[in-house]
Amino acid sequence: MADRRPDVKDRRRLALAMTVAAVLILSAPYVGQVRGYIRQVFPGQFVLVVGGLIAAGLAAALLAARLKIRDHRTRRYGAIAVALLIATAYAIQRAGDNPESNVVELFHFLQYGLVTFLFYRAWWSRGDLSIVLLPVLAGLIVGTIEEGLQWLIPNRVGEMNDVLLNLVAIGTGLLFSLAVDPPESRPAALGEASRRRVVFTATGALLTFAVFFHVVHLGHTVRDGEVGEFVSRYSRETLVGLQRRKASEWKADPPPARLVRLSREDQYLTEGIQHVRWRNKLWDAGDVRGGWLENRILEQYFAPVLDTPTHEGAGHRWPPEQRADAETRVAAAHDVAPYVSGAYPYPVYAWSRGWFWLAVVTLAALIASRPVLVRTQSNRTAAARK
Repeated sequence: MADRRPDVKDRRRLALAMTVAAVLILSAPYVGQVRGYIRQVFPGQFVLVVGGLIAAGLAAALLAARLKIRDHRTRRYGAIAVALLIATAYAIQRAGDNPESNVVELFHFLQYGLVTFLFYRAWWSRGDLSIVLLPVLAGLIVGTIEEGLQWLIPNRVGEMNDVLLNLVAIGTGLLFSLAVDPPESRPAALGEASRRRVVFTATGALLTFAVFFHVVHLGHTVRDGEVGEFVSRYSRETLVGLQRRKASEWKADPPPARLVRLSREDQYLTEGIQHVRWRNKLWDAGDVRGGWLENRILEQYFAPVLDTPTHEGAGHRWPPEQRADAETRVAAAHDVAPYVSGAYPYPVYAWSRGWFWLAVVTLAALIASRPVLVRTQSNRTAAARK
């Protein structure tokens, strides 16, 4: 198929899609402030307010679909129904105990549905498979960058499962887009220009996700004969060094006593607070040994977190009486089972960074070489026919 060159309308649509994507990414640091404002203005009504926004957005999308769909209604409305079913099923499967977090995750479907629709419209006129592939890849890049930015900000969570949530939202958005504005004919095979564009975007998506995974999910398993095992972004030696450095730095310049949302998150402090929360959770649940071992992890690797007032409180070190009581009860139990901490809230993989990037670069090279291999094969076929 001959590649169609984009016209002025296509460029404007692409510019709009990229602008909305940029706004979505750059607004990530301010989402916490918006949530706080909603809670302040509508106390106790956060779920209702955000749920209302989701319902309004969904109603607007369905109204637009109703106005656009004039033929093949069964097939097109069926695609929308499938998109809604996928979104509902995935939301139910991911739902946790916090209704506010659940409704915020639902909002992703509106955000990335819109981004996907705009990218789809930008490439719609090409008429080949790139109108399906490019919106997914572009949306994945946007979703990965947004989650990476969230990871950098205090009190925001950005991790692989959230990227997967965005990807599911992109898929449902693509189904909706195909239903509302289907291609004029069955999408043809990729032309040469489209193939290059898809390969370039796919390589970009792979490398973007690889950088995100490296920063957020590659870490270390720290094994200690006394306290057991836990995962960290840092090696055991690095944690020991950080503990000394933070103890000195925080005496002169302690962390803010109030959460500063528009700032770079201190990952060492965050890890320490995660262990504090896990220790307290185990202790409150009656797991004395688990609480004791978490406390020993804190004492050995995160002592400055125990003694420094932060936005989480004025200090987290156990009183001497509580510590002595826990130590006595644990010693009397004679429980020597290996302990593995569950403090870290998302997966950390102790993989070799060198091997990881070798695999990524190899896969990227294979993707990038695809157009060359296809073109070479086409040239050989054409020569054989002559």
